[in-house]
Amino acid sequence: MNAVAISTFPYDEAGRMAAVKRYDILDSPPDGAFDRITAIAARRFGVPISIVSIVDNDRIWFKSHHGISVSQIGRDPGLCASAILANDPHILTDAKADPRSLANPLVAGEFGLRFYAGVPLTTRDGHNLGTLCVIDQAPRPIDQGQIDDLVDLASVVMDQIELRLAARQAVSQAQLMAREIDHRVMNSLQFIASLLTMQSRNPGSSDAALELRIAANRVSAVAQVHRNFYADEAAETSAIAFIRRLCADLAGIVGQPIDVSGDEGDVPTTLIQPIGLIVNELVTNAAKHGSGRISVSHRVADGGHTLSVCDEGTGLPLDFDPGRPSKSLGMKVVTALTGQLRGQLTAGVNPAGTGSCFEVVFRNGQPGQRPLGGPG
Repeated sequence: MNAVAISTFPYDEAGRMAAVKRYDILDSPPDGAFDRITAIAARRFGVPISIVSIVDNDRIWFKSHHGISVSQIGRDPGLCASAILANDPHILTDAKADPRSLANPLVAGEFGLRFYAGVPLTTRDGHNLGTLCVIDQAPRPIDQGQIDDLVDLASVVMDQIELRLAARQAVSQAQLMAREIDHRVMNSLQFIASLLTMQSRNPGSSDAALELRIAANRVSAVAQVHRNFYADEAAETSAIAFIRRLCADLAGIVGQPIDVSGDEGDVPTTLIQPIGLIVNELVTNAAKHGSGRISVSHRVADGGHTLSVCDEGTGLPLDFDPGRPSKSLGMKVVTALTGQLRGQLTAGVNPAGTGSCFEVVFRNGQPGQRPLGGPG
């Protein structure tokens, strides 16, 4: 019997590969849901091997591989590449006697594949991503009931793949909505700051005008925190780079120079907003109550971060304790934000000699998590 040469590329291969990329499943971590399906398929057929495969440009990658240790093979010898050419199950009860597979290296070579049953994993728009297949090194019959079971299991695999895509899209949509809301909040804050600034220029009490300008500066500063927060898209970002951008904006708002120094060190992007709001509040307080140059630093040591804001003013009252409940709204905000970081807030004399320094020490957990080394 002669072997039959069959193209292993579907008619709309470009569209199929676009679908593979859309589902973003290639090279994803192992997943117990898929592993359970391949284990069930192997038991149902009484075969040693079952695979959930995704057919890539030049390889067949295994999302789940029950009974074999390899995680991918080349596309050329793979029977799954042939199985995705049609929407019906691809059945080889004896691959050595079937003209479709006689020349296949997995059949003719050392592996000795004899039995193969694969069902395409078909998307809702009709593209076959790969297969759910069962394999044996001995020929075996298959009945319609078993084929129907394999088709149903392949549908469960696709349900899982679709579910993960929907979850990613939902997260992306939620992030987009959060970004839009935050953008509108920033615009609203800037508008309020402009109104306060205009009101402070009206004739009247100089004390009232000063308070209005201070309020306008605070509102504008919070708007800048929001703007700088969305400059970083990655899961982690450089804290010092964010602080530099933020302080460049704050210097113009408070009308005082701000020195920024520190170490490179990434933090989860989720920590950036509380960090920015702490810097905003402490810098604004330093500009209001202190004097001279304001300095902001970020130091990294042993996985911990130290954020400090110092001024050259008259210093803090002798009995000042940042751990004690405060009537100051600014200190209440800083204390609450430090709690979000699971950090520790301290205050003391500026090491440079005059003025005060506030320090927040925290570690690289997500907001609301215990710091490393905390109580279990």
